[in-house]
Amino acid sequence: MTTIVTPVKAEQPKDAAAENQKGIEYHKQAAMHHEEAAKHHLDAAKQHEAGNHDKACESTVKANGHSCLATEHQQADLKAHALKK
Repeated sequence: MTTIVTPVKAEQPKDAAAENQKGIEYHKQAAMHHEEAAKHHLDAAKQHEAGNHDKACESTVKANGHSCLATEHQQADLKAHALKK
């Protein structure tokens, strides 16, 4: 006899409005971090053009940090969608 193991779904909020609001917040936070990352990338480009390579490096690190945070919010939203299925 074989045993089939099925993944356990996390308990979902009963209120659809609360669930939707959570998704909205994930998207807003991801968008905000993408915008910040873009600003830092543009600053890095300007700093490189001006020959300020150390400042460009600092801006690049900040941009990468915001990109990572945006990805975390995106993954949280994807996880919430996957758990609905």
